[in-house]
Amino acid sequence: MQHNQQFTLPKGLGSWIIRCVACLALALTFVLPRAALADRLTIFGAASLKTALEQISQVYEEQTGIAVDLSLAGSSLLARQLQYSAPADVFISANAAWMDWAQSQDLIAADTRFDLLGNSLLLIAPAAAQQKSDALSLNDGSGLLEQVQDRPLAMALVDAVPAGIYGKSALQHLGLWDQLHPHIAQTDNVRAALALVRRGAAGLGIVYGSDIVGVSDVTVVDRFPADSHGPIVYPAAATHNGQKAMDFLNFLSSPIAKDIFVGQGFTVLVE
Repeated sequence: MQHNQQFTLPKGLGSWIIRCVACLALALTFVLPRAALADRLTIFGAASLKTALEQISQVYEEQTGIAVDLSLAGSSLLARQLQYSAPADVFISANAAWMDWAQSQDLIAADTRFDLLGNSLLLIAPAAAQQKSDALSLNDGSGLLEQVQDRPLAMALVDAVPAGIYGKSALQHLGLWDQLHPHIAQTDNVRAALALVRRGAAGLGIVYGSDIVGVSDVTVVDRFPADSHGPIVYPAAATHNGQKAMDFLNFLSSPIAKDIFVGQGFTVLVE
């Protein structure tokens, strides 16, 4: 005769096991993402660094096995995101002012900060209008005004984004701001201003020299004199959460990274 025996858990043990399994599952939802992110870096970088940082990050990933997530936007937006606890390991700003602000808010590790790059400022026009724009220059205020009567002058936000701040300062220095100001279309970042010119939606645009590297559908109208605006400097720093950031920051000074930056139109300031 066979006896079917049933095993009964002691009273309360079953519910205890269920609670333990649930707690373990909940714990894994927190532990596993952290483990997955252990070999990742998040880089907050100015929009004008897009192509260079994409190339540098690819090389860094191949050499180290550490994945790099890029968040590219206007420096002002990135700094504000840091203020609201957005996770990032490195911040690279397109001007010193926003890095100064981040440092004043204790959002970066000040002892890791250094000046990485320099840049230039250009006035551009759609390539389709090259014959007309070839006759223009920063010394021809009336000609520039005529160029933006139907299609605006595109530039980044003039009171927040570095490229816009530099551009406004340069136009004021050259005595062009008052007449061109009513015809300006402001964008969230300098790459957005470039896009308007490339599409022909803007008659003129103010961008960095690095922005037009490899771009064939715009033409350079003129180059802003270096003394018409503050020095264009890109400082870089690790955040307080960027424990693994120093290796990446050091990599930005490596020969291969420097070659990429120079190839993209930047001036390398770090030795």
